[in-house]
Amino acid sequence: MGRRDRGCHGGTPGRVTEHPLDLARLQRKLAEFAAARNWQPYHTPKNLVAALSVEASELVEIFQWLTPEESARVMDDPGTAHRVADEVADVLAYLLQFCEALGIDPLAALAAKIDRNEQRFPAPGAQGGPERPQLPEG
Repeated sequence: MGRRDRGCHGGTPGRVTEHPLDLARLQRKLAEFAAARNWQPYHTPKNLVAALSVEASELVEIFQWLTPEESARVMDDPGTAHRVADEVADVLAYLLQFCEALGIDPLAALAAKIDRNEQRFPAPGAQGGPERPQLPEG
């Protein structure tokens, strides 16, 4: 799976590069990290989803008082870009551990959700689609 290089990584914005890690390998690395520290008893679905919420809130905090224009340029500042990347990593780590704990394939879940959203929210101008764009509810 590729990733987009942005300012803090020294790459060209929007360029996709191949990444040596896939989701299954990342989940294994996270499980090995937790096992080496005997953290498995604490990695219950309830605790993992709570930690996910906390980390997502820490990501929101970075953007809380920024204007839309400032938020679009957040990766231009190396210090802020590093904080954003760290919080994204924390959110993804807890999400992957949560999925592992419940036996959810995150990519399959996302693909199914996209399919459902395409049915629920047809593109404007498409057969049966609205004249104006609709915002998803979640």
